[in-house]
Amino acid sequence: METDVTQSGFSFRSASMDDVEEVTTLLNDHIEELTGMRVYTDNDTKNRFSAPGFDIESSTRIVESPDGQLVGFIMVSDLNSPPVHPSASGCVKKSHEGQGIGTALLQWAEQRARQAIVRVPDGVRVSMRIQTSIQHEPTIRLFEKSGLSLVRYYWFMEIDLDTEIPEPQWPAGITVRTFKEYPDLREIFSAIMDAFKDHWGYVDSSEEERYKRWHYFIENSDDFVPELWFIAMDGDQIAGVEICLPRMGENADMGVVETLGVRRPWRRRGLALALLQQAFIQLKQRGKKQAGLGVDADSLTGATRLYEKAGMRVAQEIATYEKELRLGEDISVQKFDS
Repeated sequence: METDVTQSGFSFRSASMDDVEEVTTLLNDHIEELTGMRVYTDNDTKNRFSAPGFDIESSTRIVESPDGQLVGFIMVSDLNSPPVHPSASGCVKKSHEGQGIGTALLQWAEQRARQAIVRVPDGVRVSMRIQTSIQHEPTIRLFEKSGLSLVRYYWFMEIDLDTEIPEPQWPAGITVRTFKEYPDLREIFSAIMDAFKDHWGYVDSSEEERYKRWHYFIENSDDFVPELWFIAMDGDQIAGVEICLPRMGENADMGVVETLGVRRPWRRRGLALALLQQAFIQLKQRGKKQAGLGVDADSLTGATRLYEKAGMRVAQEIATYEKELRLGEDISVQKFDS
C-alpha cells in the first residue's frame, strides 16, 4: 500500500511534532470548505499528538507531494481499554483528491486499527470508526468502496445569541458552582462518566486511564476558563456538569458547550435546560455571537429534543462509518433502559 503512493512520487511517513502547524492548516482548510469554520488550533493538534499513551510514530501517517506539500493526513486512536472501537480521523488536500491518497491512508488506518484486537478480550466485537461531513461526497464514496458501513449520524447545533435568553429555572434543591468554587477535577470527571454511560456506543473502560488523558487536555488547553465550568450540586452530590469553551477553534465569535451531562437521578427535572440557558447567558456576556454543540442525532436520552426546545438548530450533519475488524459480542451501549 505504501509502495503505491511512493511510486507516484509521494512520500508516506509518520507525523512528528514539527508537523503540527501544517496538519492543523490541512484539517482546517478541509473543514472550512464544508462548514465555513476553522475548528482546530495548533494547540489542539499538539495535545492530540502528545496525549498520554498516544504514540505519534506508530499512530499517524502523512503524505507529502513531490514538491514537499503536506497533502494528506490520518491518525488512529485506540487508547481506551479495551479498545473495541479504534477511531480514525484525517483528510486529503482538495487539490490532490482523486489520486489514491485517501485510499492509501484509509488502508493504512485499517491495518493500524487491527493492532487493537489483541488488547480486546476473546469473543468481543471490534470495529474501526471514522467520521465525515455528509456534504463531502468523495469521502463517502471512498468509505463505501472500502467496505465501511454507515452506523450513526451526529449533528452540530447552533443558536444565535443576539436574542433574549430565558433565565434558568433551577430544580428545587439545586445550586450551581463554577470550577473556581468547586475545583475537584476527579469528582467532576467521575460525574461526567456516570452521566454519559447511557449514551450510544459507550464502553466501560479504565476510568483511571481516561482521567489521565482528560486531565492532560484540561491542563494543557488554551481554552480552560474556570468561570465557564458549571457544576450543579444537590447537597454534596454532583447532579450535572457543563463545560464550555470560549471559542470554536479559530472562530472567536462562537462559544461551545463542550460537555453537558446530567446524572440519572436528576433527569427530567429541567436541569439540563437550565444549564444550557446558563451557558448561553454567560457566553453572550462574553461577547459571543453564537453558541454550538455536538450531539448524537438519535440520542438515547433525548438530548436533541432538549436542544431544539432551547432554540438550537442543526447546522451540520456528520456521518459515522464503521469497518468490522472482528466478529463477536458488541459490549457497547446500544439502547437506554430508563
